[in-house]
Amino acid sequence: MRVLVVEDDKALGLFLQKGLKLEGHDVDWVGDGDAAIRHAEAHRPGLMVLDLGLPRRDGTEVLHEMRARYPDCSVLVLTGRGMVDERIRCLNSGADDFLQKPFSFSELTARCRAVVRRREQFADPVLRYGAVEMNRMTRHVRRDGYALELTGKEFALLEFMLNRRGECCSRSELLREVWQMSPEAGTNVVDVYINYLRRKLAGAHPDGDSSVPVIETVRGSGYRLLNGRKPVGSACLVAERAASAVGA
Repeated sequence: MRVLVVEDDKALGLFLQKGLKLEGHDVDWVGDGDAAIRHAEAHRPGLMVLDLGLPRRDGTEVLHEMRARYPDCSVLVLTGRGMVDERIRCLNSGADDFLQKPFSFSELTARCRAVVRRREQFADPVLRYGAVEMNRMTRHVRRDGYALELTGKEFALLEFMLNRRGECCSRSELLREVWQMSPEAGTNVVDVYINYLRRKLAGAHPDGDSSVPVIETVRGSGYRLLNGRKPVGSACLVAERAASAVGA
């Protein structure tokens, strides 16, 4: 799981980062509220371990922002503030759990696991964006109701892009998150699999209708899913048809 530790005490932040990495997570640490929001926007953590007493932007503000923009991210609040009213306020603001300092690291990791289990238990297994629908339980994928047969890596790539809901996914991000490869790796595997997906999405209709593109190339940035409406004069249509031609 991708975890973001937000803690202004550098020694504690680095300790938590190292400990959670040893638990098998992909962990980053930042020291202020503004950096937390920027990092969440860029990397979309599955869990945020959030201190309340932060510089630049208070932890409570960060919590409100996370709930408004990234409701799928679980938030475990850490604080030295021991008042019952403070704990109630955090939970009512959207925190998934609350841990008062000082705390046991083993309790922290147990609470992290419990938070994620609760989230996964009630998460909708179906992802939808535009014309594309994916059931992560049955591993069925459809475009406009027509079934697609995807390989494991094609499925993982499309799942990641569906979770981003139309936001641009950079090649380096896709390499890191889908292939677990270094962004500096000299490979065109992302472009190759994007073309595989394009062909399968275009061929989902029995009549082979590929006039409405699904994946757009964002020049110099990466790729994003479209919502299914045909963009007039869009460069992505050219890219979609070119990709289909290459695979012909």
